[in-house]
Order: sequence, then structure tokens, then C-alpha cells
Amino acid sequence: MKLTTEQFDALALELDTLKLQVKQQIGETDARYIRRVLLCQRLAAISGRILMVLGFITPWLWLAGVLLLALAKILDNMEIGHNVLHGQYDWMNDPVLHSKRFEWDIACDAGSWQRTHNFEHHTYTNIIGKDRDFGYGLLRLSNDFRWRLRNLWQSGTYLLLSMLFQWGVSYHELAAQRVFFGKKKADRHSQVTDSELKKAFFGKGARQLMKDYLFFPLLAGPMWLWVLAGNALANLIRNLWTSTVIFCGHFTRDIYTFSAEACENESRGQWYYRQMLGSSNFTGPTWLHILTGHLSCQIEHHLFPDIPARHYPTMATHVQAIAARFNIPYNTGSFLRQYGTVFWRILRYSLPGGKASTRPAYL
Repeated sequence: MKLTTEQFDALALELDTLKLQVKQQIGETDARYIRRVLLCQRLAAISGRILMVLGFITPWLWLAGVLLLALAKILDNMEIGHNVLHGQYDWMNDPVLHSKRFEWDIACDAGSWQRTHNFEHHTYTNIIGKDRDFGYGLLRLSNDFRWRLRNLWQSGTYLLLSMLFQWGVSYHELAAQRVFFGKKKADRHSQVTDSELKKAFFGKGARQLMKDYLFFPLLAGPMWLWVLAGNALANLIRNLWTSTVIFCGHFTRDIYTFSAEACENESRGQWYYRQMLGSSNFTGPTWLHILTGHLSCQIEHHLFPDIPARHYPTMATHVQAIAARFNIPYNTGSFLRQYGTVFWRILRYSLPGGKASTRPAYL
């Protein structure tokens, strides 16, 4: 699996060529696609909220409304929000679908998420000490971290994080340990002040709480309790789904971690190599890809984060062939299989020890 300098250069050339070929295809078809998804999302949200109010006719209408609202929230979070905030549709200069103007329907402020996720996670993917997304500061997911007593019950911590995932993401992207508790690293500098981060955190969180648990329930009149419960359930479904998708793309059994020393002065080919070893895919039908925001192709997303995600399944066949030619592992499998290995990792590293997953060096 070790590559020479020449092989890393050849890997970069092949992947750069693939990216260029796909970029040349991007155009009106992509614009129509994302606008259709946005229309479907809005129709699902409106229909869901109306059906919940009509739940007095039969609880089945209420349940249908909850499921439609959950679908709308998933589409907003995954296929629309995540991809738009990566700048995949900035070329459209759409008044809504632009990374500088879009705000999603979750507790995490879009700007705060972009500042940390788009740069920190995608630049330093799985580099221990630099990629804070590896375990989210709550879970021990490799032996790169010292075992602590609290890790014994981290399966419960994971379940709680999944249930409250939008709030966990908001707190994490705020770099809350730094902002609230002063745990700052000397080599880490923020683009905005702590007061601005706090304002974004509390402001966005308050708006979400007001919208889902005050405004819409009050608007429903006598059905306020049903609507409040329906909103809570829709948020729970969205949180569990997005958490599961993201964990399946990052924390399966066979992903690798990296030391900061090994990644110093890495070439573009070495960066591509690290993205491939640190990510996982899962297979499924078209509807599954859409509901995951095409993060079912997490490898391709980490390689080409600014390419419209609908192209990832096609690109995946080429990337997998390239990986085979260079003898690089390509981590993919069914959704259930990959999720099973995620849970294995959570359970295994809840105990001391564990197999080393860090690549000591590239060459």
C-alpha cells in the first residue's frame, strides 16, 4: 500500500483529471436538479405541517405529517444544506442556493459550521490533534487516544449524541471548550471573536427552539400539543439519520488515522491518499444516496468537496478503479454492514487497548 513519490504524483494527476472532466459537465442539469430537490423539500415541509394539524381527523394524518416533516428536514440538512454550504452550487449565483446566503434548518449556525468543517475537517481529515471531528471530543474511536473511565459507557454517549445531533454539531462547531472554558491551543486562531461565536450559537439555537416549539404549536391552536410532539419527533428522526450517515462515512472499522508529523509537507497526491484511507462509502439505491446528501460516497466527497454531490456515484466507479490500480484500499459495503462496523469501533474502543490505526508515514 506504500507508494513512491512518482506514484503519488500519478495518483494526483488521475484524480485531478477526473475532477476536471466532471467540472466540464456541470451546468443547467445540475441547477434544475437542486432546484427540484429544494421544491420537494418545501412541499414536504408545508404538507407535513398541515397534516399534523389535521391529525384531529385521524392520528394517521398526524403520523404522515411527522414523516413528511422529517423528510423535509433531512433533505434540507443533507442534499441541500450540506452541499450548498460546501459551495457546490455557488456558480449558479442563486439567491438561496449560495454558500454565503444559505441558512439551514438545524441548531448549528451555517457560518460557524463552514468556518470549522469546510477548512479544519476537510484539510486535516483524520489527523489526530488537528481534525476535531474525529470522535467529536466525546468518543474514543482509536488507540491514538488515552483510555479513560468514561469511555466504558461511550455507547450510551453515542446514542445520546445521535438523538441530539443538531445540538451536538452546534456545540462542537462553536469550539465550545475554547469559547466557554478557555481551553485554547497556542497554534489555533479563530477568524471571529468568542463573543461573535457565542452570539451565533445562542441566536440560532433560540430561533430553532422558537420556530419548532413555540411558533408552529401556537399557530396550530387546539392541536398545539400534537404539533409540538410532531416537531420533536421529526427532529429526532432527522438527528438519528444524519448522525448514522456521518458516522458510516467516517468511523467504520477499517479507516485509518494519521499523525501530524507524517502529514507535514504532504503533496497533493499524499493528500488524496489520506482522504481515501480516512473515509468510507456505502452502497444503495438512488433514493438512499439522495437522503444521505450523497455522503454515501464519502470518499468522493472528501476528494472533491466542491463538486455537486449528485455526480459522486458515477465518480465512485472511476475512483474505485484508480484505487485498485494503485493498490489503495477502497472502503465500501452495504449500509447495514458499514453501520455494524461503526458500532464495533465504538464498543471496541470503549475498552483499553485496540489495534493501531495510525499510518506512521506515507513512504
